[in-house]
Amino acid sequence: MDTVFLRLRSILFISFLCVFTQVQADQNQASNTVLIVGDSLSAAYGVQTDEAWVALLRARLEAEGLENWQVVNASISGETTDGGLRRLPALLEEYEPEVVVIELGGNDGLRGFPPNVIENNLAKMIEHVRDAGAHPLLVGMQIPPNYGERYTRIFAGIFPKLAKRYDTGLVEFFLEGIYDQEDMMQSDGIHPTAEAQNQLLANLWPELEPLLK
Repeated sequence: MDTVFLRLRSILFISFLCVFTQVQADQNQASNTVLIVGDSLSAAYGVQTDEAWVALLRARLEAEGLENWQVVNASISGETTDGGLRRLPALLEEYEPEVVVIELGGNDGLRGFPPNVIENNLAKMIEHVRDAGAHPLLVGMQIPPNYGERYTRIFAGIFPKLAKRYDTGLVEFFLEGIYDQEDMMQSDGIHPTAEAQNQLLANLWPELEPLLK
């Protein structure tokens, strides 16, 4: 009887150990999430989805051995900071991201929205991200000089100002090395071509990578 009992206890222990090990393995494989809240620059406007910088980011994560990270792209062409702010709480609740890339403001600037409104919306987005326990990464933008020197200067200054206030990561200018290159801009002069997508990722990666590791 004792032998049977000991054998049964050993079988139960081994079964428990196997179940526990599988649970631990599943937990280790669970994905962390990068949430991208952006506009047409991140929504693959005018390019194939698999050519866009977000798709290239997914490939880069795999190449860097960061397969435990997944990318959720919640970007919408034409999105403004107001729209992003309204959508953000539900996105944070649904995806529970560790990192949130905030790539908004360009459409606000092109429409001449008041700089203080843009700044306040972005500030609230950063605060929402922080309150959710995630790391925000702010993506800076600039607009053409035909909007007037003063407005152009104030608009460009919104992003570093917020990054300093909240001590958060900042991509200084998302279109750096792109906006003044003819083959890298679509005919509208606003959206990058497929050839520019690698450069977009190159501009973002140095600020994003530390948040992943």
